[in-house]
Amino acid sequence: MGHVDVAGVRYELPDGRVLLDDVSFRVGDGAKVALVGANGAGKTTLLRIVTGELAPHAGSVTRSGGLGVMRQFVGHGGADETVADLLLSVAPEPVRRAAAAVDACELRLMDVDDEATQMRYATALAEYADVGGYDQEVVWDVCTVRALGLPFDRARHRRLSTLSGGEQKRLVLEYLLAGPDQVLLLDEPDNYLDVPGKTWLEERIRTSPKTILYVSHDRELLANTATRVVTVELGGAGNLVWTHPGGFATYHRAREERFERFEELRKRWDEEHAKLRAQMLMYKQKAAYNSDMASRYQAAQTRLRRFEDAGPPTEQPREQQVVMRLRGGRTGKRSVVCEQLGLTGLMDPFDLEVWYGERVAVLGSNGSGKSHFLRLLAAGGSDPDVGHQPVGEVRPAPVAHTGRARLGARVRPGWFVQTHDHPELVGRTLLEVLHRGEVGPDGTGRQGMGREQASRVLDRYELAGAAEQRFEQLSGGQQARFQILLLELSGATLLLLDEPTDNLDVQSAEALETGLEAFDGTVLAVTHDRWFARGFDRFLVFGADGEVYESPEPVWDEGRVARAR
Repeated sequence: MGHVDVAGVRYELPDGRVLLDDVSFRVGDGAKVALVGANGAGKTTLLRIVTGELAPHAGSVTRSGGLGVMRQFVGHGGADETVADLLLSVAPEPVRRAAAAVDACELRLMDVDDEATQMRYATALAEYADVGGYDQEVVWDVCTVRALGLPFDRARHRRLSTLSGGEQKRLVLEYLLAGPDQVLLLDEPDNYLDVPGKTWLEERIRTSPKTILYVSHDRELLANTATRVVTVELGGAGNLVWTHPGGFATYHRAREERFERFEELRKRWDEEHAKLRAQMLMYKQKAAYNSDMASRYQAAQTRLRRFEDAGPPTEQPREQQVVMRLRGGRTGKRSVVCEQLGLTGLMDPFDLEVWYGERVAVLGSNGSGKSHFLRLLAAGGSDPDVGHQPVGEVRPAPVAHTGRARLGARVRPGWFVQTHDHPELVGRTLLEVLHRGEVGPDGTGRQGMGREQASRVLDRYELAGAAEQRFEQLSGGQQARFQILLLELSGATLLLLDEPTDNLDVQSAEALETGLEAFDGTVLAVTHDRWFARGFDRFLVFGADGEVYESPEPVWDEGRVARAR
């Protein structure tokens, strides 16, 4: 078994701002602790401090047991990264080092096949066996069969780019939950998982003997797994944490009562401060004409000074206010038309008509082709006109398909990318992105704006504090909010949202739902968020048998698509 103990941690950003201040909490043996809070509050940074990747400016972290870590974005390595590379990345450090030595020797043998190199290769293989590398491969075989339906020998060289985000996450989770590490840090483990995958994850977390600290915004997952909840709260001089000792079912009421106590304590402090000040002024006035009152005046001054030096009670945490103003615009009656559209190797041909103003949720298991479908529409369809092409220099990668997909008159697609993969934004600050703008070949799109105007719109999305940060330095939730802001400014009339709520905190997800209600246009969204799907009026389901069909209600139990892998 293992534990994590965080004591008095303080962390400052490179610009000198305090992100975390006096953060303390404990994750006991076998506990399942959820870490929640606003996007950008410092949850991922806190996990990186626990892993030792970042050093705190004050305080300490102690832990016992081997440490297994799932990053928020898994499988985001090089273009040639494989399934074996992904599993190695979450394996114990001795196994990673030994595997790297074996790879180096194999590459050397391609050039120099002498006795010395062969001996080094034999030594590397022996060391790999000694640290348990072959034992790990047995575990990996079980994991690839469960997650991908393939044995490890067949899956090891498969590129991660051929797997969906959910398949990659499921693969890593299968290994971490079955692996040797006794303490797990999971950053948004439910992202990209379909509903059966989330149900599986809930059961595995609940029954696992391991100590698990995880970040999540999925309220059902939190309710079904958390034994206690640690909240990173926004503070004026650095974010603090508050630990709720119970589960998520009692969390909201406990938080409301805590805020009520903040208000009552501040009210009492203000009343006592006014009383002491009035008393001091009274004795000051009397001491002016009665010297016998001088000692009482000095005593009143001392009491007031000590009271003020002690300061008011802890400031009530600030609740963020995200305001999304998605506008859209009037288009032709038919926004999307698919005629015998087949996604090659994924889904059989189907017909579809989506009318202006409709809200269509695209449902189905991971790997069924939902993201491919949205990417095809994001590119403007099978043969896009200039007015149907997305704004900006980067075009979505082609999608192999048969049949035809086309967009209606005046339909301009805006695409929210599930993996937040925006190479055109990397290396640029948010202010730089907004200042430059992106105008399409037809003259429409997102116009550039000055610093003051850009700061105002960033403030509406609670991103003003990150204005000078580069896109890749943002948290996953901040990246998601910035993507939505760019959609707002782009003039898109068709929103193609691929898992938009995965990284959003609860308040931001509610703001997105409110923004979509006011959006004057059409929305297609791939989602596994049962709460978010309630705001949609049509449900397009990618079935396990390769058929695409409509359902009057959300369908969450479609199985894995049966296909040769």
